[in-house]
Amino acid sequence: MKTTHNVPVISIIIPTLNEERYISFCLDSILEAEYPNEKIEIFVVDGMSEDSTRKIVQEYHSKYSFVEVIENRQRHTPIGMNLGIEASMGEFVFILSAHAVYEANYFTKLVENIQSLGADCVGGVLLTDVKNKNTKSSSIKEVLMHKFGVGNAIFRTGCSDITEVDTVAFGCYRKSVFYTYGLFDEKLIRNQDIELNKRIVNRGGKIYLIPEVQCTYYARENFTDLAKNQYQNGFWNILTAYYTKTLSSLSVRHFIPLLFVLSLFLPISVSFIFPKILWLAVLSLVSYLSLVIIISFKLKNSSNSIMYLIISFLTLHFSYGLGSLMGIFSVINKMIKGNK
Repeated sequence: MKTTHNVPVISIIIPTLNEERYISFCLDSILEAEYPNEKIEIFVVDGMSEDSTRKIVQEYHSKYSFVEVIENRQRHTPIGMNLGIEASMGEFVFILSAHAVYEANYFTKLVENIQSLGADCVGGVLLTDVKNKNTKSSSIKEVLMHKFGVGNAIFRTGCSDITEVDTVAFGCYRKSVFYTYGLFDEKLIRNQDIELNKRIVNRGGKIYLIPEVQCTYYARENFTDLAKNQYQNGFWNILTAYYTKTLSSLSVRHFIPLLFVLSLFLPISVSFIFPKILWLAVLSLVSYLSLVIIISFKLKNSSNSIMYLIISFLTLHFSYGLGSLMGIFSVINKMIKGNK
């Protein structure tokens, strides 16, 4: 897209909360992309950040008037997304992350493909990286790129041809999609993009992954942040099913860590009555650890370590599964309160 003739206006929405470490990299990648700036409007929807995020964005606004800040006083991500959509004027709407940078052709190629395919939404392949590279963060990155770590989501693993999928990361939507299928579900603190994409597909809409388009997502760089993030992901998988009253908004891969945690906790709980059943938990744990160790040795390279790879897998799966288990308890509590 070298010229602006017949180039559609696009609206880029970036929800933020305390993203001072990443927002500049994100905005720079957008501003340096192939898409003509005069055909872009950028809404940074900020959840009342307490760091320098808003100050940084205001500096961009002083140079680029089409970069605007919208206040999200309720601070929840889906509310911010919807505020951006309601303010947008573009024919196509991109929902992006401040934790990512986007390749030069990201916007050009996605707009071209959503038009040529007649799609409701298109997205590219999500690569994973870390800003501060060391043995620990590089190990976490490897785990977050491996199928055993994050499952078989095609937008992470990639594909050779344009493929119809059930969800993408940081997608390009037709603005009309939000009138046809609705906005993001504001009850969902996490998974709101997955739920919307599944809603589109379940009602006959089309979503495609475009393999030639890529962006890079910057992952958490220590085990504490990784555990917190994955715990919330697991927790909100259960609440997503509860609030949407269906499992169709999620995939089987979202519940595997929960099954693993249950394979440990249930036998341990029952073993007080039936001691021999404890061997089921031992078998599950030994099998899991054996697989983790084998995969970690295969992933070992000069930038990571076996120990950190193993700890990364353990942190990822246990925190995710525990989050899902706590989500079940939360749902039970809500149901009990609702029946009173």
